[in-house]
Amino acid sequence: MQSFINLAKEKNLLKIIDTPLDVELEIPYISYIEVKKKDAKALLFTHPKKGDKIYDTPVLTNIFGSFELLNLIVGKDIESIANQIQNLLKLSPPKTWIEKITKAKELFALRHAFPKILSTQGECQEVVISNPSLLELPILKTWQRDGGAFITMGQVYTQSLEGGVRNLGMYRLQIFDDKRLALHWQIHKDSNHFFHQYKKAGVKMPVSIALGGDPLYTWCGQAPMPYGAFELMLYGLIREKKVRLVKSITNPIMIPSDVDFVIEGWVDPSKMELEGPFGDHTGYYTPIEPYPVLEVSAITHKRSPIFPATVVGKPPLEDKYMGYLTERVFLPMLKTTAHGLVDYHMPENGVFHNLILAQIAPNYPAHSQQIMHAFWGMGQMSFVKHAIFVNTNSPSLTDYPSLTSHILNRFHPSKLLITEGICDALDHSSPSFARGGKLGVDVSGEEVKREDFELMGDGELLQKIQELMPEARLLRQYFTHTHNPITILGVKKDNHSLLPSLQKLQALQNHLSILIAVDEEKNDLDNPYMLVWRITNNIDAKRDILILGNMVYIDATDKGLCDGYMREWPLETDCDEGVIKSLRERGLLEVSDEFLHHFHITHSSQTLNKH
Repeated sequence: MQSFINLAKEKNLLKIIDTPLDVELEIPYISYIEVKKKDAKALLFTHPKKGDKIYDTPVLTNIFGSFELLNLIVGKDIESIANQIQNLLKLSPPKTWIEKITKAKELFALRHAFPKILSTQGECQEVVISNPSLLELPILKTWQRDGGAFITMGQVYTQSLEGGVRNLGMYRLQIFDDKRLALHWQIHKDSNHFFHQYKKAGVKMPVSIALGGDPLYTWCGQAPMPYGAFELMLYGLIREKKVRLVKSITNPIMIPSDVDFVIEGWVDPSKMELEGPFGDHTGYYTPIEPYPVLEVSAITHKRSPIFPATVVGKPPLEDKYMGYLTERVFLPMLKTTAHGLVDYHMPENGVFHNLILAQIAPNYPAHSQQIMHAFWGMGQMSFVKHAIFVNTNSPSLTDYPSLTSHILNRFHPSKLLITEGICDALDHSSPSFARGGKLGVDVSGEEVKREDFELMGDGELLQKIQELMPEARLLRQYFTHTHNPITILGVKKDNHSLLPSLQKLQALQNHLSILIAVDEEKNDLDNPYMLVWRITNNIDAKRDILILGNMVYIDATDKGLCDGYMREWPLETDCDEGVIKSLRERGLLEVSDEFLHHFHITHSSQTLNKH
């Protein structure tokens, strides 16, 4: 970690903040806003505090805060990593001497994937605290309504009951008191599978949480490796050197020798406690639910440790860059399962599971649909809610204006696939926990022109809609140069379902193609970046999409009992306006009102100048 800090400083990618700042809201808000800037840097807070308490340990945030920082961490061309994995996955035997030599070199490189076990103690154990207190660590509380302080960049190391399978995961960890923290293991995580093994056996489960060390350790913790594959094997492959592991002091878990902190302990699988709420990477608070609890048995650290943290909420954030690395590295693996997949991309404002763009090369009837189903059956891809599939003649998947025009010129309601399946546990719009609707959009064919479509101006179209739908307040059309313009309609819902009103708009079918209704008071219809974020968050395909002839209606408003939604609709992660004002007045936060508005930083900034 210190090596990373020195290198980032040398490359002018680190900002050092010596002003004492609170771990509750102040450090998180500065980090949250910094990573949204075009010239974002990693931040080192040398004097973190909580109230009057000053911590000895500096806090480092935004480690993965830009593409420049990501490249600094990886240290090699990212595409070369993907190519190396792709070559390793080729199972056909080499035919020529050159191919044999190349394959031999690739296989020889695999020797780095297997960790080296040290019999001595590591740097991470220079200081051993046998009577530890979590409250002595500068752990952040990011959002006002969070259930407490959360460790957000912990490398959680676990192993199966018999010890033969190791796992590294990255989960949020809520601090309950000086000796206990909650482990947010979602139902599909490997560590949760291990947990049930220990629960069935009736024995306590060892867990060690590492913080810091090489930043690549942290990225490996969120890599979607198949069950049974230790995530640190990726580290060895990328770094081309073995990771060095040492045994924890009070449990059998192995951790990297050079991390900054290790929190060791045991989980009693018969005990669960309520965890949350927490403002998560979706930009919404997740609800209070029961999770396992780690009883801390020791804390060890280097002599001069650094405490790493990340901040989650509304995009863009560090997960944009971490996700990009994941996207590129794991493309070859996805191609082996989804025959016909060429490329894919996860837009940052689709917060990964809510929206994926995929380029495919279908070569027989229904091949596109087959690839869709393959997507929904592959590891973490099974949590994807909305996927749009284009052909190989499409513009770049990251050229959003050109790509959207390409999509809308090939769109037709008959090419929509609406189904249901597992959802991310953090998804709030599905009618039930971890299960909901999914949408596949096949635009891999030729252009489809609507002969009956007649474009109207925004004002005239809004007036026509208001005659049939009094709830309508604002309207903005996008991509009017395409065959299928998108109409965003701001409505005042007043606790009743919109679908009956939307059905009346069939009378305007010659002027509407894709209509998306959003809450007027929460949305700026001239801010497409945040509209995509909220729309993909707020819809369940089976409940909220209505197809009438050549038109598609999407209800992206907040849901309630009137929609048959029986869960509690969550609050958004909005910064406290008083804290933002204080930081600006003290010269610690230099951003314009327009910046705050564009990224919906505070509640009042969301719809600034929306009219």
